[in-house]
Amino acid sequence: MDASLEKMVDPTLAEMGKNLNEAMKMLEDSQREADEEREKKKYIRKDIPGPLQGSGQNMTAILQLVQNLMHGEDEEELQSHRLQNIGEQGHMSLLGHSLAAYISVLDKERLRKLTTRILSDTTLWLCRLFRYENGSAYYHEDDREGLLKVCKLIIHSNYDDYATEGFNVLHNKSPVLYISAASRTGLGQYICNQLGLPISCMCSVPCNTMFGSQHQMDVALLERLIKDDIECGKLPLLLVANAGTPGAGHTDKLARLKELCSQFKMWLHVEGVNLATLTLGYVSSSVLAATKCDSMTLTLGPWLGLPAVPAVTLYRHEDPSLSLAAGLTTSQPVEKLRALPLWLSLQYLGHDGIVDRIKYASQLSQRLLENLRKLSSIRTSVEDEFNSPVLVFRFIQEHLKSALDGAQYQTAAVQESTKDSNERETDDALNRWLGEQLGQLVPTSGVDVVELEDEGACIRFSPLMTAAVLNTTPEHVDQLVECLKAKIPILISTLQLREEFKQEVYQTPALTYIEDLSWPGLGAIRYEINNEEPDPEKQLLAMEKITTRLLKKLKEFDSDLMFSTGPEFGSEKNCIYIGMVAETLDVPELVETIAATGKEIEESSKLLENMTEVVRKGIIEAEQQLQKANEAKLLEEGVLRQIPVVGSVLNWLSPVRSSVKGRSFSLAGGSLESTDKLYALKAQASEGTPPPTPTASRTKPKSPGQKLFRRSSRASVSDMVSETSVGHTEEMEGSQTITGTTRLEGENEIHKSSESSVQLNGDLEHPGPIQPEGKSDENRSNVQEVHQTSESAEAQDLEKEDLR
Repeated sequence: MDASLEKMVDPTLAEMGKNLNEAMKMLEDSQREADEEREKKKYIRKDIPGPLQGSGQNMTAILQLVQNLMHGEDEEELQSHRLQNIGEQGHMSLLGHSLAAYISVLDKERLRKLTTRILSDTTLWLCRLFRYENGSAYYHEDDREGLLKVCKLIIHSNYDDYATEGFNVLHNKSPVLYISAASRTGLGQYICNQLGLPISCMCSVPCNTMFGSQHQMDVALLERLIKDDIECGKLPLLLVANAGTPGAGHTDKLARLKELCSQFKMWLHVEGVNLATLTLGYVSSSVLAATKCDSMTLTLGPWLGLPAVPAVTLYRHEDPSLSLAAGLTTSQPVEKLRALPLWLSLQYLGHDGIVDRIKYASQLSQRLLENLRKLSSIRTSVEDEFNSPVLVFRFIQEHLKSALDGAQYQTAAVQESTKDSNERETDDALNRWLGEQLGQLVPTSGVDVVELEDEGACIRFSPLMTAAVLNTTPEHVDQLVECLKAKIPILISTLQLREEFKQEVYQTPALTYIEDLSWPGLGAIRYEINNEEPDPEKQLLAMEKITTRLLKKLKEFDSDLMFSTGPEFGSEKNCIYIGMVAETLDVPELVETIAATGKEIEESSKLLENMTEVVRKGIIEAEQQLQKANEAKLLEEGVLRQIPVVGSVLNWLSPVRSSVKGRSFSLAGGSLESTDKLYALKAQASEGTPPPTPTASRTKPKSPGQKLFRRSSRASVSDMVSETSVGHTEEMEGSQTITGTTRLEGENEIHKSSESSVQLNGDLEHPGPIQPEGKSDENRSNVQEVHQTSESAEAQDLEKEDLR
């Protein structure tokens, strides 16, 4: 066809033919594609999920989906949810995971040689870095899995027939695992569940109570427990000690514990954050003793800021067959590739990079400790003042402050334990609030709240676990100290004003003080309604409505206070909780305002409830009066006047003045009355413009810009007396004006009520909407009108007179 087009003389026809050819080809292709798509749909399973249907999705769409799942689709969410700090060493770790997948497809011989080299190099480097000689390594994702494999190794070593007979060999001699009470929660239960052992096989060893650190294992008590178990026919197998407890970061007496384990042929396993200091040039003797233990678990990921690297358990054992049976070693080359990310990262950092990161975390902790020592309301707890990666501090009242050195801290802990339980619970609530505030204000600091058995709620700063990931700097530590200094006065003022607030509430009849020691704030109150409802459910519902409205009203006030319903799962209901306060708070004004606002809301609620019944009865009576008025009008005017056309003519020729009087409906009395008196007062009040109604206020006069419930300053008694004497004359002069203004309120109100009435059915008037007034108008009756008129007849009468 193209050849025939070229032979055409007219180029226009040739172009038209070419375009027609292309159009037909496009139509044929689209039809062919539609047929193919229709043919494919015949063989598509309907139960296949949408993303898997068809021939797959491209890489761009898949990556976009991953990004949306990580950050969200909105741009604001992308700004708020940022990834944690991942340096170049983190990129090496991520590269290791990709390389592991690529290396796994190599041929078996080359894969075996490569994985053996990676595993042996990484194990050797870690043993040298952490001074653990002649050790083997097990790499695992869950940091508890290493201890689990060690327990299996110990059971295989002490029970010869365990591999063939299983748990039957444990019946005659039950194994016992000893774990410190300061260890992480649920560790012993996890081990027993994974091994299929009863919980009775786990023994929790208490910490010191009289001598030594309150977070160290009681060695003397442990020895007695071991001897008692041996006498009972049990077999002590394992002791789990801490080189840095999860809460306070204290280290057990590892040297003494190792001697005890050697005496009773037990396995000693050590874990904790202080093990990271083994890489430094100076190591404390208590931590250095961990190098003699039988096994230790290292979590290098958070220590060095390496994402997705495995934890490592270093151990010593001579029988490789038992290690293989316990799962500590494997013959699968792919399993050995777990060490690849760590192998790459350690080479990238080098010895100096590893030591610098751990030393930097200790310096941050030391910097914060030096600043906290200057604060009299903060007590700190550190094991080593010169090299401790974990710092725990707590706010206390100044009269309970003790020295901060290691020796006197124990005395302070004993003094803390003798405090009243209520005061202890109050301090715990305040420290929880303080920890949450510091974490929100300085999130890069990584502080969190921990619950310690002796001290209670404390704030923990562990830069070794968070600094590398959050990129914490010395400036962040200084910012944390400044925020702490700003919060301490609020804590002190809240404690000081609590008792005053409590006494003020006790003296207010309508309020009840709620004792909730777990609330970190001024306190909690409940507004008691004056309701004689016998049904408790209805009474509770009424109280809930009033409390909700009162809370909403208090939140609308221009103040610095925080009002809420309290904890989400609290036991107290229908209460209003007041948060932390400053020293400038005017407690009497706050309590008075809450009581007055609650009373106002309660009265308005009762008024609405009563008004509903009154209006219902009034409407029925008004309908009856309206019916009587219509009947009287019919008798007076006759039937002819009710016909539309005839009635207009008769009214024009012989006007009739209706004798039906208007009626007003009183909401206060609930009765219908004549409107003659109201119209007389209305005409009298319309002669002059009434003055504005003064509004009463429960709050004291405030200076411009000053918020509610705040004292301007703590003035002396003499200044207060002088200000009172000067202001008394002004108050007396102002009272006369207010009195003169109040006299016209009644007339003004009647004037407003008469104008607010609306016409109903052309004859009677229905009361309009009620306008709320201030507190000075609470005792004034709200009068509305129900009035019957004959304005149409009067208008026709005037028209007829004009015509005459």
